[in-house]
Amino acid sequence: MAGAMPTSPNKTAQSELLARTYTNPILDWDFPDPAIIHAPDGYYYAYATQTLRGEDWINIQLARSADLVNWEHLGDALPVKPDWASTTQDFWAPSVIRDGSTYYMYYSATPDFCADPVRGHALAVATSQSPAGPFVDMGMPLLLGAGFEYIDPMAFDDPATGKKLLYWGSGFQPIKVQELAEDRLSFKPESSPTDLIWPNGENGSFPRLVEAAWVILHDGYYYLFYSGDNCCGPDAEYGVMVARSKSATGPFQTLEEARGVPHSLMLFKCERWLAPGHNTIVTDKAGDVWIVYHAIDVNRPRQHQEDEINSRRILLMDQIEWKHGWPHVGTPSAAPRPAPSV
Repeated sequence: MAGAMPTSPNKTAQSELLARTYTNPILDWDFPDPAIIHAPDGYYYAYATQTLRGEDWINIQLARSADLVNWEHLGDALPVKPDWASTTQDFWAPSVIRDGSTYYMYYSATPDFCADPVRGHALAVATSQSPAGPFVDMGMPLLLGAGFEYIDPMAFDDPATGKKLLYWGSGFQPIKVQELAEDRLSFKPESSPTDLIWPNGENGSFPRLVEAAWVILHDGYYYLFYSGDNCCGPDAEYGVMVARSKSATGPFQTLEEARGVPHSLMLFKCERWLAPGHNTIVTDKAGDVWIVYHAIDVNRPRQHQEDEINSRRILLMDQIEWKHGWPHVGTPSAAPRPAPSV
């Protein structure tokens, strides 16, 4: 265009560099227990545990990004509570999977009819024709327990067997897996859950609880990422561990089991970032594998001034390094890093 100022080569190079890098956090608001899918429209959609924004509760948070670095908040993926949990406010740890034109969201909730102090938790399923929702609950819990056993669901389709699997758990119980029926709204008849990963609850050593399973298939192994101990609060001591197997249903083995240490952290806290964990995994266009997870910023550990300390969990991302067939991150990155290839 006549009269337009030419673009400085230095400014162009600087803009391109910024576009190819990122610095944690990638999303600086309360966004716990993230799960991400790459939709056919080219966007990445991230789902997360409920949060209070202003005076309004968002049941299941939803954000969208074209590059995994810059995120747009889309609101509530589950704007209407299910009838069986209409008076409670306890919705967390969603996982979304696409089957044809339908998106299935598995999540955790506290039913209305569970009385204190032994308030049970349930696994639930909601569906939508769009990754942006709204998702509508199927009308009843998928599984209902007396404590923290039925939490943190993750749906996974095994490419080797074609089985539709659901992982969940576990509080102070093992992480489990069970085959889903074809409709994904129930379990396959005559199937039963299989225990996969156990906590060290009996002897009180780390981790006393395990949760937040996420499974991928990489170079012939199924890798099961999981988190423990406490995610938040004054005793937050979270980190990500991993086990692997030649089968999606196990048995799984950790890197250190042969040396007598049943749980080994592949992502753990540092001076700036406390309690990193409850991850999702994304593979970018170049084939690099990224772990996206929440962590607590020690400089701002509360969402609101009146909240409990270590209650604000924000979104971070790091590239996984593969060492002798095992994934590793170490501590969350702080300096600018090359961004994912999208």
